[in-house]
Parts: sequence; C-alpha cells; structure tokens
Amino acid sequence: MLREYLANRQIHKNRLVTKDGHCNIAYGGVRQSQTFIYFLDFWTTLMDMRWRYVTFLLGASFVFVWFIFGLLWYWAAFANGDLTWQNPTAGHKPCVENVFDMKGAFLQSIETQMSIGYGYRVITPYCRSAITILTFQVVFGTVIICFWCGVIMTKVSRGKKRARTIRFSKMAVISSKKGSLSLQIRVANMRKSLMVGSQIYGKLLKTTITPEGETIIMDQIRIDFIVDAGKDNLFFVCPLTLYHVIDESSPFFQMTVDTLHQQEFELVVFLDGTDESTSSSCQVRTSYLPKEIMWGYEFLPIISRSKEGKYLIDFSNFTRVVPVDTAPCASQISKSPDDFPHCNTPTDGDRFQEMEVKGPSCATHF
Repeated sequence: MLREYLANRQIHKNRLVTKDGHCNIAYGGVRQSQTFIYFLDFWTTLMDMRWRYVTFLLGASFVFVWFIFGLLWYWAAFANGDLTWQNPTAGHKPCVENVFDMKGAFLQSIETQMSIGYGYRVITPYCRSAITILTFQVVFGTVIICFWCGVIMTKVSRGKKRARTIRFSKMAVISSKKGSLSLQIRVANMRKSLMVGSQIYGKLLKTTITPEGETIIMDQIRIDFIVDAGKDNLFFVCPLTLYHVIDESSPFFQMTVDTLHQQEFELVVFLDGTDESTSSSCQVRTSYLPKEIMWGYEFLPIISRSKEGKYLIDFSNFTRVVPVDTAPCASQISKSPDDFPHCNTPTDGDRFQEMEVKGPSCATHF
C-alpha cells in the first residue's frame, strides 16, 4: 500500500498537467519577487484566491477603513475641542454631536460609510473638517463596496467552476476503429446545460532532439481528435468518445504494445466551450501518461434507449473497459475493414439503439 502511494505521488510530481487540470510548474530566476507579481496583478490574484481568504480580506478591508476614518473623526473632534477630557463649555458647538471619545468616532465612521442612518451621533454644519471627512468617506465607501461586489460576482460566475462538471475518463485506450488503430478517450458533461461551440484537441508533450543536435524540452505536438458526431462544434448533450486515428502522421504510429509504456511523454487533452446558461467560456484540461493508456481495450457502451423511448446514460460504465483483439502496432492494420474483421466495433450512433443497459461480466473498471 505504501509502495502504491509513493508510485502515485511520483507520477503526480512528473506531470505537467494534473488530472484535474492544474499546471504543475514552478518559476525561478524572476527579477521581481513573487509577492510583487501578485500585487502587480491584484485582480487575478483575488480570482485565484480561495474563498476563505477573500472573505477575510473583505472583512479586514472594511474594518481597516472604518478605523482610519475613525481616527480622522477623532482628530476633527479633538481640533474642535469636543472630547470629554477637553471639558467643552455649555454652549459649545461640536462637529459631531455625541462623539466624545475614540469609540464614538469609530461608530460614527461605520454609520457614515455604510449609510445606515444617523441616530445618536449627528454631524453638524459648524466644522469644515467634518464636512470634508464626510464627503471623502462617502465617496471612498461607495468605491470599496462596488469593488468587493464585483469580486464576489466575478468569482461566483467564472467558468472555472463550470469546468469541474466536465469529466474525463481516467484511462485512455487503444483499439481498432473503422479499420484503423485509434486512441480513445471518453468525456462527459455532468450537467444538462450544454457547452456551446465545444472544441476538443490535444498536445503531446515530450523531449525531442532536432537534427542539429538541439534538445527541445516539452516539445508540443498537436493531436487531433474526432467523434462520430463531427470534429468541431460538438453537440455535447451526452458523453462522447474521442478518437485519434493512429496513422503515418500520428506520433503514436511507431509505438507498439510492448514499447508504449517505455516511452516518456504526456498527452494533454483540452476542451474549450461556452456555457449556454451563463455565456462564460471555460477550458477543461486533463493529461495521460503512458501508464494510463491501455492497449487492446475499448470502452463499454453507456447510452441506451428505454422502451418508453427515453435515452438513458449509465455512468457506472463510464470508465469500464473490455479487452478486444487489437494489432500490436499501427503498421499491421489493413486499410480494408474486410481484411481485419475485429475492426467492426460499435460506433456512438449504434449505441442509441434500443437495448437494456447491461455490462459484460468481463469488463474492467478504472
């Protein structure tokens, strides 16, 4: 158990993109300090910050501003001789009635900024300094309230939360598809609201050496995916199986069933789309290492149709796979489906036929 934990931890450290889409990178040699960079782009820092820290900053900023303006109200009362220890005369005209100490000045600051209405403490027109403080605090208080309202609304409505409702299969599989060897990944939208204009593509990250002898770390090779429903602007209403055809132009063409897990690469898959409910765009990412690609397997069907004519999605089969006859390398796949009978695997369109949702007993779950 400890060995498995350490192995999973090592795999997590070696990833550039984690399974949930976070980038595992560190910056070094930056001339400015990391703290300075965070303050330089303070808005993005707030968007990336956890809710508990944002809530703390919101409360702390209000208390700090109330205290600062409370000191100004206290100074105005002190300058006018309104404080208790200054022993004002019976006919004395105060700047703010009933502000005799720092506590009263702090409460006056809160009432002014939050516009909750004056009761026991009331400003008078006899002090220009008090009128000036009142004007500045009302304007500044309105700005700070609008700022934090914008922060909260933006964090609530940002597309990052929507991306968490898109689910990728933990494992990728390689099997025959329409007479060609293909790498397959399954993706599902866990909400009924659609992702409009969805586009899916991938990047194969690996270290390559150019003919000139230059070593390129994290070289990016584009990986195209297709589905039976089309390549672009997918109708993402139900789980889809993505197919990457392994042909002569594919970086997987030279790999075999024996050499796949010996390779060093990372396949990063991206899904870009816009949520139809909020019109916010988002990007979902995940990655697959060679150990997470299974050669000679295919996903179980998860879409069926009931006798009442309603489509059913069985998510218990989302990550379940079954072994199938598959060539050990792409070069052995014939261009003609008749020469390779086992290539006639069911398509996504076939899975909409009326059938009961039953998984074979030999299926493997990951």
